[in-house]
Amino acid sequence: MSEHCEHCDNGEEHVHEHESGPLAELVTLRDWLRYAVTRFNRAGLFFGHGCADAYDEAVWLLLHTLSLPLDRLEPFLDACITADEREALFAVIERRAEERVPAAYLTGEAWLGDFRFHVDERVIVPRSFFAELLENGFAPWIEDADRVDSALDLCTGSGCLAILMAHAFPNADVVGADLSDDALEVAQLNVAEYGLEKQVELVKSDVFDGLAGRRFDLIISNPPYVTADSMETLPAEYLHEPRMALAAGEDGLDVVRRILAEGRTHLNPGGVLAVEVGHNRHIVEAAFPDLPFVWLSSSGGDDMVFLLRAEELPEAQA
Repeated sequence: MSEHCEHCDNGEEHVHEHESGPLAELVTLRDWLRYAVTRFNRAGLFFGHGCADAYDEAVWLLLHTLSLPLDRLEPFLDACITADEREALFAVIERRAEERVPAAYLTGEAWLGDFRFHVDERVIVPRSFFAELLENGFAPWIEDADRVDSALDLCTGSGCLAILMAHAFPNADVVGADLSDDALEVAQLNVAEYGLEKQVELVKSDVFDGLAGRRFDLIISNPPYVTADSMETLPAEYLHEPRMALAAGEDGLDVVRRILAEGRTHLNPGGVLAVEVGHNRHIVEAAFPDLPFVWLSSSGGDDMVFLLRAEELPEAQA
């Protein structure tokens, strides 16, 4: 914005332009951080894609836009921002606030622990409790990570969990399977980024349909599990993600049912199946009252991920 006043020391009238607004008034990174946090809070943004609140998300977006280290805010807080940089910061703040685009899509990256992944709107933004469960090789459910020979990440999306599995189980041949060609393209970028082309195989598959005859020591899956009612009330940020990565029928179990029905056929004896289902534990247990689910503990609680051994899964239907 700008305003004009007409005055001059010698009495002659002329126009002076006094610029105002963020681009003119916000000088340091500290200024822009305060502005971004206020802007995000007033816009009522939802934070469910890696950051807990407006402050964390503002820090990430600003540091990334300025090509600064994401873990070193303090040394730069009082640095002056150039005119070009101010325009870039204003643009990214406005897109986040007005369009509700998740920060991961604005930056083109998402993080699970220390692992960075390329993401765009072809894939769901990586977020999974499996990241922390894999940090210790899925212990105690996997007794020896070095003895895992084969592992499957079903509904791999960006390939993030397949890549984490490759690091957790260095001797395993890992498969990342997904129905989406777009997702598999993004996953291939991430697999190549980590130099894992020889260890991680990407397969197009509708649940297990593209994996006939293949068995694994460990299968994990973070499948679509959003119920029809929940899809109707999702925050705007989630609407930027592929619908097929979220929606899973009336009760959110369309994909989970197929995994449970066919999982035993694709596990080695003693193999482990683990599936993330968000807040749907009560729905899962009501639908499958005879299965001895073990619910794994994570930072999100004790009811987000269930585990079953191969022998506990139903026999495949003829």
